[in-house]
Amino acid sequence: MNLETVTTGACFAEVGHDVMCVDNDAKKIETLRRGEIPIYEPGLADLVAQNVAAGRLSFTTSTAEGVDHGDVVFIAVPTPPNPDGSVDLKFIEKVAREIAPCLKGYKVVVDKSTVPVKTGEKVAETILRYAPEAEFDVVSNPEFLREGSAVADLMKPDRIVFGSNSDRASALMKKVYEPFVAPLLVTDINSAELIKHAANSFLALKISYINAISEICEASDADVELVAEGIGMDARIGRSFLNAGLGYGGSCFPKDIAAFIAISEQLGTPFDLLKEVQKINRRQLDRFVERVRKALWVLGEKRIAVWGLTFKPNTDDLRCSVALDLVERLVAEGAEVVAYDPKGMERAADLPVGPKIRLAASPEEAALGAEALIVATEWPEFARVDFRRVRESMLSPLLFDGRNLLDPATMRKHGFEYHGIGRGRER
Repeated sequence: MNLETVTTGACFAEVGHDVMCVDNDAKKIETLRRGEIPIYEPGLADLVAQNVAAGRLSFTTSTAEGVDHGDVVFIAVPTPPNPDGSVDLKFIEKVAREIAPCLKGYKVVVDKSTVPVKTGEKVAETILRYAPEAEFDVVSNPEFLREGSAVADLMKPDRIVFGSNSDRASALMKKVYEPFVAPLLVTDINSAELIKHAANSFLALKISYINAISEICEASDADVELVAEGIGMDARIGRSFLNAGLGYGGSCFPKDIAAFIAISEQLGTPFDLLKEVQKINRRQLDRFVERVRKALWVLGEKRIAVWGLTFKPNTDDLRCSVALDLVERLVAEGAEVVAYDPKGMERAADLPVGPKIRLAASPEEAALGAEALIVATEWPEFARVDFRRVRESMLSPLLFDGRNLLDPATMRKHGFEYHGIGRGRER
């Protein structure tokens, strides 16, 4: 059961709906029944425990029990990428097959997973193949939850989108979301399916755009933070997602962009702009590693402290983490990496790279005796460290701020040789 499923179920229960979540992992279900969460997400554990105790939220391994329980059946399963970047829909198809014979009476079947356009049609075809007499409608309801703020995103959404070709289904979906006060957009199914991929691709484009600008800033001795502030003041552009750094990662952006490229090619309308977005994102980490290599000359046998392993703060998710990619690159060149992350260390220890690095108990411990310090994830607590003491404990003063979290002037006052992303030379 993924983050979106648990969060959606808990938030629906919190506003008064009677929710039953289904998963085939019995161990995970038992954990959730105890009100425990197998993933870290701020506020979610308390929300689950409260609603389990109140009887509004329950968990089962039985598909039949889950389908019978609800008037609305949400499909929220993983949609991993295929080797060519297209979306692997086997889990969606499997759930559609499983729920088909369980449909008794009218149900609304909702695609909550991020899926390619036309998936709703395939779900309907699959259900009818295995249950020709079933009475149902399929709806697409893309989620816009962000890891690290998923509960707040659902309880106070900036918009609610669903696609439906049925007035009956639309009326029921409006009742589901009525307690959430937010702008509501009702579209056809195909448009709703496109919205999520289009939104994530645009955000990734903004990140890659400012990263490309950061390269120009470095070449011209300009400060990308000031440039971003200046263009972000334009209401047509906005400041969000104009943060230069190591590049985007996580479980959504890389997968969704690759999927949108594949979708566009399958439809005969290649989206070449997104291929450039991917190239810029890959180049950003290449440039950063080269900068570290240039400063240290040889990375082999050099002790490097890395602060941050998760792909973003306020999560323990390491999937497609650029910080973890960085660590693997450093290890591959023979560096001795000592890492610290507030929430991602347990998961990191279980990864192939885990035994090849040392995990420290604190940021300060990671930096002890290091020849370079890298900030790879923008956890807020990293900015509150006593940098004077950190500098005194390090072997050399090299500081590489891969997320522009720190103030260059302050770091230089503490004796660091500061290297940010697109920050220009010393000011």
